[in-house]
Amino acid sequence: MSSHAFAPVAVRLAGLAGWHLGWSADQFWNATPAEMEAVVSAMLERKAAGEGPPSRPDIAKLQEMFPDG
Repeated sequence: MSSHAFAPVAVRLAGLAGWHLGWSADQFWNATPAEMEAVVSAMLERKAAGEGPPSRPDIAKLQEMFPDG
């Protein structure tokens, strides 16, 4: 990921974490990538984080939850 792409993606993730998880900005910025993965995996009802890439149904579920507009 280029340095130019990080900021908009991070801001979007921060907004989604606040809206869907009720996280404050501090909670988002202090979370590790592993913690974010665990939360998203739980949201998708996966048994454990790190099971491999998301399936097509998981991707479709995420697209419904987080539409790009």
